[in-house]
Amino acid sequence: MMNSNETIFSSATLLFEIPLVRRQIYNVCISQPMKIISDGIWTPNEGSKPLESAFTMLELQIVVIFAITQCFHFILKQLGIPYLVSQVMTGFLLGPSIPTGPLEKYKKMLFPFGTPDIISTVSSYGYAFLLFLNSVKMDLSLITKTGNKAWVIAISSYFVPIIVGFLSMAVYGKKWQEMLGEDAVGLPVVFISHSGCSFAVISSMLNDLGILNSELGRLALSSAFVNDVLGNIWAGFGTAIVSSLRMKLSRRIINAVAFPAYIILVPLIGRVAMRWVVKNTPEGKLVHKMYVYVIVAMFFLLGYVAMSINQPFLGGAVVLGLAVPEGPPLGSELVHQLELFSTTFLSSIFVTCLTMKVDLTQCDSLPLIGVICGLIIVVHIVRWMLCIGICRYCKMPLNDGFCLALILSCKGVVDLVSYILVYDSMSQSKRVIDIMVVSVLIFGTLGVYGVKTLYDPSRKYAGYQKRNIMNLKHNNELRIVACIHKPCHMNHIKNVLELCYPAHENTLVIDIVHLTELVGRSNPIFIAHKLQQTVGSSVYNYSGELILTFDLFERDYPGFATANTYTAISPVALMHEDVTNLALDKNASLIILPFHVKWGGDGSIESEDTKIQSINSRILERAPCSIGILVNRGPSTLNSISYKVALIFLGGHDDRESLCLAKRFAKNFDNILYVYRLLAHDHDMANWDYMIDDEELRGVRGAHATFENVTYEEIIIKDASQTTFFVKDIANKFDFIICGRRNGVRSSQTSGLENWTEYSELGVIGDLLASPDTETKASILVVQQQSTVASSG
Repeated sequence: MMNSNETIFSSATLLFEIPLVRRQIYNVCISQPMKIISDGIWTPNEGSKPLESAFTMLELQIVVIFAITQCFHFILKQLGIPYLVSQVMTGFLLGPSIPTGPLEKYKKMLFPFGTPDIISTVSSYGYAFLLFLNSVKMDLSLITKTGNKAWVIAISSYFVPIIVGFLSMAVYGKKWQEMLGEDAVGLPVVFISHSGCSFAVISSMLNDLGILNSELGRLALSSAFVNDVLGNIWAGFGTAIVSSLRMKLSRRIINAVAFPAYIILVPLIGRVAMRWVVKNTPEGKLVHKMYVYVIVAMFFLLGYVAMSINQPFLGGAVVLGLAVPEGPPLGSELVHQLELFSTTFLSSIFVTCLTMKVDLTQCDSLPLIGVICGLIIVVHIVRWMLCIGICRYCKMPLNDGFCLALILSCKGVVDLVSYILVYDSMSQSKRVIDIMVVSVLIFGTLGVYGVKTLYDPSRKYAGYQKRNIMNLKHNNELRIVACIHKPCHMNHIKNVLELCYPAHENTLVIDIVHLTELVGRSNPIFIAHKLQQTVGSSVYNYSGELILTFDLFERDYPGFATANTYTAISPVALMHEDVTNLALDKNASLIILPFHVKWGGDGSIESEDTKIQSINSRILERAPCSIGILVNRGPSTLNSISYKVALIFLGGHDDRESLCLAKRFAKNFDNILYVYRLLAHDHDMANWDYMIDDEELRGVRGAHATFENVTYEEIIIKDASQTTFFVKDIANKFDFIICGRRNGVRSSQTSGLENWTEYSELGVIGDLLASPDTETKASILVVQQQSTVASSG
């Protein structure tokens, strides 16, 4: 008789004796020796049957599972349902949960007795590597950085529901024992498991929702981390105690000492070895593959050691993963090498194979369903009330508190697999596990839908407060947030800041953020270098160059310029959150973004970075202040201490904002500013916008001019071709050109040019200046004024 419950995760000695209800007798016919490789369908031998070979059957099973999962996902993703649901539904369909009528015989042919365990054993390595990589991505220092709020939420939301669960057992335990019989033994597992949450599941959910970098996302991630660590330690000690009940006293003592020693010594010693690997990897080079092979070998060895002290094989994967320094070069290389095949492909099949063991048709006991569902609901209501209450005490909005509660209640692949493994260890009845598997689907989907509906991270950027240059009081300090992705951006940003002329009554506060892609770690980090002098190994070296560059800039303008440097490590899809959050926190009036195109010395396009373009587009949509996109077509350093600057003014909000910035440039009398106002030949002088433009221009024209180094000129434009000719004519006469974006604004000066715009983020004039057809060595700044609620409405 084949034991279908033994996998690589269960030790030879089961935690409990096999209950009578779990004992089943099968009549199985097995051909020995088993045929591994098929003779093929084109062989001349009569009676050739490819499906009798184990390898052919395994391939066919994988193809069928993958195809059905993708079909489910193609339909369910339109409704926003997580991918896990598609995997589980495939398991239900191929298992006994969903009867398929006349197709049942084909299902038994495809998955004869014992074969699901063969494929689940093969694919289980994928899940083991999934947990390993999730541990690699964890930043252990997060536990020391977590604030009091996250600690209180994590500890209370874990232990208080457990206490409530045991109190319920004390009050109703006898009654439930009479109603449920043997099924009542596993009730503590129900409320203990639902009191915890998985850091990997929460991190993946927040990333999918695009709120990993938000204030709510960071709080949820910190709380989940603490909760998960507490849950794993609790489960580890519980497993060690339960598995030792039938052992000798000496063995119990060894297990009790071995488990804490294991979880302390492996990360402690392993971390030192891993850091040696990082130290001996040249900057910018990949980790040598030999180190990766050694770590994979240690992965299997430590799994064996974990099983020898009566811990699950997965314990070794998690503990070793915690020893690996997150981020590049080692953590990111392991993720790159192992993630696609092991976690994306194999773990998906593993989940489906495990859910094939679930049989929902056996859940026919209404008392059992009522008690378990009641316990689960009570646990989650207690958790929600605690989260909401603590958040309200900390003056968080009620809506955000409820969203945090939904996030921490979310269940996923780690929870589902844990339930099935509990079933495999014979410590829980099949019917209880079936109901808990369904609860994973419900809470996983409920969390995603609830947060999507209730939480809008962009609402805090609503422009009720005016944060732009135009509305700054006279001689007020100008606050700027500047973004840097690559070393080549630094000098160009510095040139713009020098143009802003930090001086008495013209002070400048600059926050420079170096944006780095999150690779090989789960949680985004944000480093303020003035508060933290040392940069971790996961930050590229040129962050040090950035700090030095802007420290020197600050020293060049003592008392007039303040430069703060930051490093933000986050996913590309969420980098805009770091920038907009910083601008919001620092009350900035302008964000300067580098353009995504890099030009060569001959004026041709050298490279384009679509990631930078997508980040810029998101910031343009939700920035809490004005924005300037810096296009660099000239040299990174200018030899002259003075600049020839041109402002192309057509009118409107964006052009008025660029005019205000240009006036600041002109406060340095070494700079020469030319203001070109392009007027339509049929312009209406009684138009309200025209009169506002006229009033703003008074300071640079005619008798009202306040700057001697400013030249003002009005040019009548008959059609768009004249505008194109004028822009190309002046493009190579200046060091720096400023214009407004004027997105969505139509005028006779640019009529028709909108259809030929290649870079919409630059507007019509900016796109003309950035075109390869325009010969220029000037740097170009395209300005968009803050979009306020009033102006947008």
